[in-house]
Parts: sequence; C-alpha cells; structure tokens
Amino acid sequence: MPDLNVSNLLREFITLFVVIDPIGTLPVFYFATQFVPDRLHWRFAVRAVSVATVVLMLFLVGGQFLLEAIGLRLGSFQIAGGIVLFLFALSMIFGEAKPSREIEEAERDHLAGAIFPLAMPSIASPGAMLAIVILTDNHSNSVSDQIVTAMVLLVVLGFTLLLLLMAGRLRRVMGNVGANVISRVMGLILASVAVDAVLSGAETVGLIAIPEEGSLLQGADVMEAAPDKP
Repeated sequence: MPDLNVSNLLREFITLFVVIDPIGTLPVFYFATQFVPDRLHWRFAVRAVSVATVVLMLFLVGGQFLLEAIGLRLGSFQIAGGIVLFLFALSMIFGEAKPSREIEEAERDHLAGAIFPLAMPSIASPGAMLAIVILTDNHSNSVSDQIVTAMVLLVVLGFTLLLLLMAGRLRRVMGNVGANVISRVMGLILASVAVDAVLSGAETVGLIAIPEEGSLLQGADVMEAAPDKP
C-alpha cells in the first residue's frame, strides 16, 4: 500500500512546490511571451509545462537507475543534492532572484521560446530534478509510493500551468516585485529542506543516527521530571 500519510504528502508537496517555484516562473513567462500574440499564450504555457513534465518524469523513473549504474550510493547523492539545494536556496535568499537570473539568460537568446528558459531551467530546474530523485528512493519507497510522488508532482505542475494561464490577471495584482519577495521566502523554506536532505543522506550512509520523532521532546520531559540536585 502507498504511504498516504498526510504529513509526508504535505512535505513532498512543499518540497516540489519550492524547487519548481511556480510563482517565480511568472516573470520568466512574461518576458518569454512579450512578442507572442495574446491568443497564443495558452499554447505557450501548455507547451512549456508539457516539456517540463516529460523531463521531470524521466528523472523520476530513471534518475536513480542512472546513479546506480555509475556506482553512486543514494546517500551520497542525497548529501550532494542537499548541498546544491542549499546553495541554490542561498542564491534565492541573498542573491539575484530566480526570475531575474533566468530573464537575463532569456535576453541572450530570443529564439528559445517555451523550451528555454521557461520549461528549462525555470520549471524543470536542477533543484527539481535533484528533489525528484531523492523523494523516489527505490530502496525505501515502493512503486506505489513513487506513483504517489508522481501524482504530487503532477499536482504542482498543474498548479504551475494554472498560474501561467492566469498570468495576465496575476501580473496586475502581484507584479515582478511580489514574485521576487515570494521567491526569497521560498528560498528560506528550501534551505530547511536541503539541510534535512543532508542529514537524511548522512544517516543513510551511516555517518549519524537521527533519533525518532518525539525522542527529543521525551528527553526534555525526563529532564524536567528529574529532581533538582541539592
């Protein structure tokens, strides 16, 4: 049976939402479609999300097999991926916001259309590819669990498509400044997810032992219940 624990589902949803960053993708969409007729914007959005979906699904199905084929342990990949995600999060918080950086890349190539920079690397970002492989560990997740993760991914991508289809209305409400602010808040959340990935990877390779949930609280309760020394 798949793991339908609400907390796990929420964690996966937040992780994928943060690394895909649908809101941060809006300014990239605005730039990429500035010379595209309004009547074709919906096709532009559907094409970009479709390409990103294919790329991320390929990583979900074959990402870990590729790693194991070249002799890498998932724990090592989790640590490396967590570090990369953490650096990516720092760039979102302190550096140039994701939309600004990708718009600058788009300005150097006006022929990319919906594929670059919208589908990649804005929607199917390197962080999203890493997160997908980590969330679908073949050694700890059954096929049904991975199907659940795939469904969560499709929900996030569906939400991304919905935002892009509503881009015209949202632009008047939020603007680029609002997208940048939200992107930095998401960077903070992603930093926490990255630290958790590093800890999980370290536990997988046997470097540390993470206590069960609640054990720290139980330890605190024991300390409070212990009599004070004279």
